[in-house]
Amino acid sequence: LERRLDNVVYRLGLAASRSQARQLVSHGHIHLNGRKVTVPSALVRASDVVASREKKATKDLLRRLLAENTGRPVPPWLSLERDGLVGTVTVLPTRDVIPTIAEEQLVVEFYSK
Repeated sequence: LERRLDNVVYRLGLAASRSQARQLVSHGHIHLNGRKVTVPSALVRASDVVASREKKATKDLLRRLLAENTGRPVPPWLSLERDGLVGTVTVLPTRDVIPTIAEEQLVVEFYSK
């Protein structure tokens, strides 16, 4: 789930929530490796580049959202160029760098019954 494009947009700070990130991707405001992607569930790979589209209105919106989300750190598996609104997946995320808010084993046990 961490590798989904909408989650990467959220983790980079380009959206205030995952719902907003999903909408940004769905409406074509986000490019993946230079191509417009409108599927929020698209999986990113190492060295993929996530950027805003070139329209001024989109760049202004994402700059404002990025300024509002400066308190949220960018995960170590991502890098962000704030000026160009370009993020890069440096490496694939590992389990130890993903913040978990639930006991994973309990979820597995619940669904296995």
